[in-house]
Amino acid sequence: MSTAASYLSAVSEADARARKHGATPASTPALSMSSSVTSRSEDTVLDDSNVDFADGLSYPRVPPTSSQVFTTVHSEFGHCGNEEYRYTSQHRKGVPYKSIPEQDPPYYILLTTYISYILVICLGHLRDFVGKRFRAANYRHLLPWNGYAALNSDFDSFYTRRLKLRIDDCFSHPVTGVPGRTILLLDRYSSDYNKTMVPTGTRTRALNVSSYNYLGFAQGNGPCADAVEAGIERYGVAVGASRLEGGTLDLHLQAEALVARFLGTEDALVSSMGFATNSTIIPALVSKGCLVISDELNHASIRFGVRLSGANVRTFKHNDMNALENLLREVISQGQPKTHRPWKKILVIVEGLFSMEGTLANLPVIMELKKKYKFYLFVDEAHSVGALGPRGRGVTDYFGIDPRSVDILMGTFTKSFGAAGGYIAGSKTIIDRVRIQGHSGTYAESMSPPVLTQVIASMASIMGITLPNEKPSSPSLALLRSSDHTPVVSESELIPGTAPASALPSWMPLAREMIDGSDGRTRLRRLAFNARYLNRGLRRLGFITYGNDDSPVVPLLLFHPGKMAVFSRMMRTRATPIVVVVVAYPATPLVTSRVRFCLSSAHTKEDIDTVLRACDEIGDLLDLKQASGERWPVEEIISRAVEIVHMPEMP
Repeated sequence: MSTAASYLSAVSEADARARKHGATPASTPALSMSSSVTSRSEDTVLDDSNVDFADGLSYPRVPPTSSQVFTTVHSEFGHCGNEEYRYTSQHRKGVPYKSIPEQDPPYYILLTTYISYILVICLGHLRDFVGKRFRAANYRHLLPWNGYAALNSDFDSFYTRRLKLRIDDCFSHPVTGVPGRTILLLDRYSSDYNKTMVPTGTRTRALNVSSYNYLGFAQGNGPCADAVEAGIERYGVAVGASRLEGGTLDLHLQAEALVARFLGTEDALVSSMGFATNSTIIPALVSKGCLVISDELNHASIRFGVRLSGANVRTFKHNDMNALENLLREVISQGQPKTHRPWKKILVIVEGLFSMEGTLANLPVIMELKKKYKFYLFVDEAHSVGALGPRGRGVTDYFGIDPRSVDILMGTFTKSFGAAGGYIAGSKTIIDRVRIQGHSGTYAESMSPPVLTQVIASMASIMGITLPNEKPSSPSLALLRSSDHTPVVSESELIPGTAPASALPSWMPLAREMIDGSDGRTRLRRLAFNARYLNRGLRRLGFITYGNDDSPVVPLLLFHPGKMAVFSRMMRTRATPIVVVVVAYPATPLVTSRVRFCLSSAHTKEDIDTVLRACDEIGDLLDLKQASGERWPVEEIISRAVEIVHMPEMP
């Protein structure tokens, strides 16, 4: 598409195809024009010769009217112009925080779940016993051979070989394209009971509720993608060094300053990997003679970092504030083991949003305990930053707590910003220490320029941008500034929470919706609506779910390991395929296998309707509706979606 004429010609052809497939003549075709028309747009927007217009995935079932203008590709970020499908994620002031009570299933569900595992384990051991004697070649890697010890442990690999392998088609499914509202699956099959997978060469587009893309910034088109493209032209794709050895770009400094401003802290440090942010930074904060108090369901990266630190660790029952206070009293009064000397420091670590449970840390109560017992607080906001709060600042924003009262704020750029890596934010004293003491600064590759640019662009979209009075250094700023003669705020009178134009790369192209912050606000409010709607809709259908109403991660309990596989396959093979994440032991307790829906602002209300209808049908077939309380028909839930979302509490 090198000219406007050729693009309009392609639009006309697509219009004819849309009308041929049943679009009404009075409406415009359901096209999605990206912010910048490039050759890439031809492939993703107009090359629809093999698209099913009726599935609602690549194109809306109801085409937009001539008055509606969308700047996104529908398959990446769904078209939703109805302002009723918006909500603001915020905890009500004066109301104590409480999670939805976890319900236990009937005893027969638990009993049959245990029996299922017992049968599979017994059959697995029987097959191993027979196989080692009649097909020894298949077990050579598990047995001593030719003087060498077995490389893999027979016992340790039993679960993987005899339980996981039977349902391995539900995991690690290869995909291609943008992991947005929809995703393209690379179809495959197995002729040897999932030991090997053979690609068929075909692809299937499916509704994507499996990816971490809370705000929908993982797009192949749009302002952020344009900024990344411009950044690659200037910086390339790699830094080629660690941060302390020549790998610090001006982009790193700009990103860290922007992160600190976004969160409301003094300083911040970015890292190239989210897992490594915890595992390499925690040892820089605590050491031998220190005590870490950790929630029992904290992420593996936190546990790994605590082990490396050499500090003592105690855990408390998940989100139980009474258990936490009792533990604090005990460890403070008793001191270190054997010597009973006072601890050098006590660090309490919690997650803002627990990704397997969908629960939020009870931060208001934790802050009260912090004032009372004088411990340091580390909050992992990997899943909450960008996804919670009226301004997307995470769990502190959600509860209205001053972020500077939390000693260390950690988060990742993977879930809400469409990028990779993580950050640590806090006081300048703490950040200066971890820059030197943290292993990532010395040994890890610096965050790459394209990822840094994506972080800066997406974060600026959420914050909004304050334009300077002086002549801007960016040509796009000049055009936007002079278009409507709107007075702008001087650099010395910056709007709190916005990103000053001087803090962004001067070469970065800026779209109008980035500058006024409307794009970020829309994404935040769409995500909040989707999360609340699916959470409450599933409970009204009679499913047992965990977590908070405003959590973008929605765990639905399946219990049986067999049902986990069947649920995943039935969702994937529907008329409108749906890709979900199923999770079981050891990531969860043995009897609480679950499916985990990961929502995004890219989803439309119709997408959530599709998920609810699918869950309703499959839930009846698999006997999954075990929750107590009133149940509604699925069509009533869909018709009353706005009412359900805006209820202060579900009765």
